[in-house]
Amino acid sequence: MLRWVLLGLVLLLGWLQYRLWFGIGNAGEVTALAAQVEAQRRENAGLEERNAALAAEVRDLKEGVAAVEERARSELGMIKPGEVFYRVVEDTPPRPLPPPPAAEED
Repeated sequence: MLRWVLLGLVLLLGWLQYRLWFGIGNAGEVTALAAQVEAQRRENAGLEERNAALAAEVRDLKEGVAAVEERARSELGMIKPGEVFYRVVEDTPPRPLPPPPAAEED
C-alpha cells in the first residue's frame, strides 16, 4: 500500500513539474511577460515625461505672453511696431560653369 501512495505522489510531482515548465502559463512565459511589463513601464515613463513637457508648454502658451511672442517671432517672422527687420543672407560661392563640349574630330 505504501508503495502505491509513493508512486502516486511521484506521479503527481511529475505532473506538476510538467505543468510548471511546459504547460499553459509556464515559467518561460512568466519570464517573458515580466520583461514585456518592464519594457512597457519604461515606455510609459518616457511618455509621461513627454506629456508633462507638452502640458507645461500649453500652460505657458495660455498664461505667458513671452512664449507666444517667441513663437510669433521665430515661426511666423513677426515683428513689433517700430522694430526694423534685418534679414541676413549668407554668401554662397558661385558654381563653376560646366566644361564646354569636346569638338568632334573627323
